[in-house]
Amino acid sequence: MRIALGSDHRGYEKRLKIVDFLRHLGHDPLDLGVFVREACDYPDFAFQVAFAVSEGRADRGILVCGTGIGMCIAANKVPGVRAALCCDIITAEMSRRHNDANVLCLSGDLLGDEVVQRMVRVWLETPFEGGRHARRLEKIARFEQEHWCRSSPAQSRGGQLPNGPSNADRRCYESLPPSMSD
Repeated sequence: MRIALGSDHRGYEKRLKIVDFLRHLGHDPLDLGVFVREACDYPDFAFQVAFAVSEGRADRGILVCGTGIGMCIAANKVPGVRAALCCDIITAEMSRRHNDANVLCLSGDLLGDEVVQRMVRVWLETPFEGGRHARRLEKIARFEQEHWCRSSPAQSRGGQLPNGPSNADRRCYESLPPSMSD
């Protein structure tokens, strides 16, 4: 399986160990960095890994930052990505079994090497159950298709988007269903 990996400076060492572990398991790691230990911005690497998965250049992705939270938030902005922040073997397993997670987000600061290896192995080996869980994922995919766009009404108000920095090229949600806009 081709696995895209990325980290920020705080996940650097852990990511390198995961790359070696994946090779040991017979997988094909696609290491997208960071390649230096200096401070960097985690979204840059989260987006690279998320797009590799979304575009089919990788089967799955693994992201590591200090807590895993920032990577998870950023990766989930890319359509088709189902990133899960996992903190133990059970959450790693359930992220696959019930949510068909295609990106695993991990803490570089809070998890030991042995537990990370066990989590990665379980995450890679656990199949998606389908059934009622597939129906729920279809709803998410349908929402993405119906509401994802390249421009926003906020851009006509000077370019500032309500939940983030100004950027005219940024993708955003065009509208929310009536029940979510109240």
